[in-house]
Amino acid sequence: MVFKKSIVEIDMINKNKAKIGVLLVNLGTPDSTKTGDVRKYLREFLMDGRVIDFPFIPRWMLVNLIIAPFRAPKSAKEYRKLWTDRGSPLLFHTEDLKEKLVKKLDMDKYEVEIAMRYQSPSIEEGLKKLNKANVKKIIVIPLFPQYASATNGSVVDRVMEIARTWQIIPNITFVNNFVDHPIFLEAWAELGKEMMEKEDYDVYLFSYHGLPERQIRKGSVDGYCQLSDKCCANYTKKNQFCYRGQCFHTTRLIADKLGLPEEKVVTCFQSRLGNDPWIKPYTEDLIKEMAEKGVKKVLVFSPAFVADCLETTIEVGEEYKEEFEELGGEHWDLVPSLNSRDTWVDCVKDMVESNT
Repeated sequence: MVFKKSIVEIDMINKNKAKIGVLLVNLGTPDSTKTGDVRKYLREFLMDGRVIDFPFIPRWMLVNLIIAPFRAPKSAKEYRKLWTDRGSPLLFHTEDLKEKLVKKLDMDKYEVEIAMRYQSPSIEEGLKKLNKANVKKIIVIPLFPQYASATNGSVVDRVMEIARTWQIIPNITFVNNFVDHPIFLEAWAELGKEMMEKEDYDVYLFSYHGLPERQIRKGSVDGYCQLSDKCCANYTKKNQFCYRGQCFHTTRLIADKLGLPEEKVVTCFQSRLGNDPWIKPYTEDLIKEMAEKGVKKVLVFSPAFVADCLETTIEVGEEYKEEFEELGGEHWDLVPSLNSRDTWVDCVKDMVESNT
């Protein structure tokens, strides 16, 4: 005799099954625009040994005696320009991303939390919630398209630091990068097309967050890295986790999807800190070069960021725009970040399901 389970019984069985946890991690943001909160954020961020890769004592002295005290008041002013009624765009766009993702996933199967690598909500808080939910597996997605030790690597480091204290450690999977994910590329292409329908541009500038050259060399495989177009012109197994190589690869893939002429596409790096050499070319140098060549209209992409933040909205969207226009430029337009765009949500959903 065959007994069929009722819909109610099946539903109860599904609800009693252990779920899969998903942790979406972005960089972080101050709790407010008060100088004290910004200083607190800078200290936590810059004391990370993967961000400023100096020995502890000189790093502590640099951050706590020089950078945080003097930079915090200036940064607080910049954050006030960025802040909205909802607070920090980076935080609320990540919250919106989670909300949309939850609606697209089977929530009988998944438990989704968000976290910031620095400040709130913390990785520890997010993992604690997933652990309390008795998930059988955790999929950690650092929301940084290109792998870097200072971002993705730092998230992995922190997650494992916390998880190793647990008596029971579930299977933990990390998404190390997603530079060539087809839906990620499609999301950027959609945004680019929307901007290009309104204006014709002389140059398409792809500006990525910079890193010290020494950090790139540390990750070089078999001495492959030359910090030049020679080694970054191709994306291979030897430079698949080289941040600079991934950035150039991202540019090529998005430009190809948009059908951009190669001679009009430029890759560069922003947000330098300190006097040590960072990966080149520098965005601010290219602005001057473009002005000298008579370039008038520039469309800027920032594909190292998936949410509007200080580096995109203020640094690229306002400061670089002002500099370009002062040098004679006419149009400096910034492509918005992916934020919680539907195609981007589909991309994150695919990353979750493909790692289940």
